Amino acid sequence: MAAGPATSPSVFLLTVNGQIEGANFPEYDNLYCKYCFVYGHDWAPTTGLEEGITQIASKSSQASHRLIWNFPLEATFKSTNPSGWPQLVVSVYGPDVFGNDVVRGYGSTHIPFAPGKHTKTIPMFVPEPTWRLQKFTGWLMGRRPEYTDPKVVAQGEGREVTRVRSQGFVSVSFHIMTKDMKKMGYDTGPSGPPNSQSATSGWSAEEQPYNI
Repeated sequence: MAAGPATSPSVFLLTVNGQIEGANFPEYDNLYCKYCFVYGHDWAPTTGLEEGITQIASKSSQASHRLIWNFPLEATFKSTNPSGWPQLVVSVYGPDVFGNDVVRGYGSTHIPFAPGKHTKTIPMFVPEPTWRLQKFTGWLMGRRPEYTDPKVVAQGEGREVTRVRSQGFVSVSFHIMTKDMKKMGYDTGPSGPPNSQSATSGWSAEEQPYNI
């Protein structure tokens, strides 16, 4: 008896491996980084950590004065469509002159769409006080403007009304693998979000992933 047609998958998988490599903040030292993933309603994590915090890093004596974390990222998500593709949000903190932990920068980037290895440099920014007295009292009391929820950085809405100042960069490396996106009709090309197409194949990457 002939076998029937293969059942089409109902979800596709996105596996994110990599690391938060380090940062460049010329004015600051002894910094640590918090991260979290932000994603749409149709997405759900299946394995790995959605958020984490690095160790404190100090600048080396080398000329680059980079902060090195090399903190691992590992997470897998499932979804029924690419809308709300995950983003990585990073927040960097360190001591001020009074020893209080204050935010030194926020930033975000979309997880790369194409399978394979990628490196991204994330520009960081901080919210600014809206008037000078607020800035002075904030410095005096060790309180700086910061978001109550760093995930707002990835949303865009309402962020444009916040006055911000650019400050530093964070470097992140990714190794991206996808499964069943082509079977569901999505093409993850070298740039841009996945496009709909007819398709074949399972995992797409430079190597096979762990069992999920």
